[in-house]
Amino acid sequence: MERIAVLGCGTMGHSIALNAAWAGLSVTMQGISDADLEQGWTNMLKKLEVMLNNGILSESEAGHIQENIKMTVSVEEAVQGATFVIEAVPENIQLKIDLFKRLDALCDPDVILASNTSGLSPTEIASETAHPERTVVTHFWNPAHLIPLVEVVRGEKTGDEAVERSFQLLKQMKKKPIEVKKEVPGFVGNRLQYALFREAQYLLEEGIASKEDIDDAVTYGIGRRLPVSGPLMTADMGGLDVFSAISDYLFQHLSSAEESLPELKKLVSEQKLGDKTGEGYYKRAAYCASKGGMVQLTKALAVEWASNGINVNAVAPTFIETELTSKMFEDKEFEKEVNGRIPLGKLADAEDVSAVTLFLSSNLSKFITGDTIKVDGGWTAI
Repeated sequence: MERIAVLGCGTMGHSIALNAAWAGLSVTMQGISDADLEQGWTNMLKKLEVMLNNGILSESEAGHIQENIKMTVSVEEAVQGATFVIEAVPENIQLKIDLFKRLDALCDPDVILASNTSGLSPTEIASETAHPERTVVTHFWNPAHLIPLVEVVRGEKTGDEAVERSFQLLKQMKKKPIEVKKEVPGFVGNRLQYALFREAQYLLEEGIASKEDIDDAVTYGIGRRLPVSGPLMTADMGGLDVFSAISDYLFQHLSSAEESLPELKKLVSEQKLGDKTGEGYYKRAAYCASKGGMVQLTKALAVEWASNGINVNAVAPTFIETELTSKMFEDKEFEKEVNGRIPLGKLADAEDVSAVTLFLSSNLSKFITGDTIKVDGGWTAI
């Protein structure tokens, strides 16, 4: 059984560590400081709480996950005894090159060194190592503990053993690994995602359809099919002769843009960056302002009252099934639409919110302050 070291405890790192520990593996999670580790651990506890409240985990399973994870600020200590190292540090190529050179010197040649990069070259990452054959990309998708897909990407010198052991480990973690046989910018998933985004930009730019209708075409059309049938299987089902004929006609009319189209560039230049600024393709200023105000107020009060030993946290639920909202959900189409946007596939109830509230008011959360816990079934994770 592999012994795992996860380097980095940010958005991806702590989630990967959680997933590995959930599979019963021994994990050491490394952070750059005690504060970094504390934040990573707190974020992981929030995820465990959501999983507990939604029946994904039992109390004993959540306990075992925490028992399976050790933490350290030392890279040397993290990799000591590890057989499989997963790097999840920021997407800076020189940072990764330097780290893998260091890991190559620290770890025995049979230890697999994997990067969670979402698009950087595994060949370049391994360029200063003595054993590039044991370097491979394992690209988890966010949130890493819930999304099954992991792209296993070969570099020019990646050996078969590195790929095989990656597949074995990922299957043990209940993931769905795919092999990217040749490194290419964006790997597989992002290339498909951005091909769709490019065409969506083009359709909007040319005034062919509104942004709402473009989104609806995916949400209520091909998006419903994608969970059970990818593009090549769909072509098989539809008839390859049909898809070939349509391709011959349609491809010449699709966007061939090599960079962002003018409308997107204009929004970015105007600092209309989406939810983070309150406006992007859609205007959501009221929602974003209220959300941002609550988050910042919680943080400000937490800092102000910390010296008095008072913890301040917020609970941010999504749609809750109550008497007050029951009238809304008499419209089954509306209920179906809402549930379709929630990864866990159901509305929350009052107990889902009260459980988090009780946790925050108990001694179990005595070292948590200034946080906003989202009880939304994953709504804001996608």
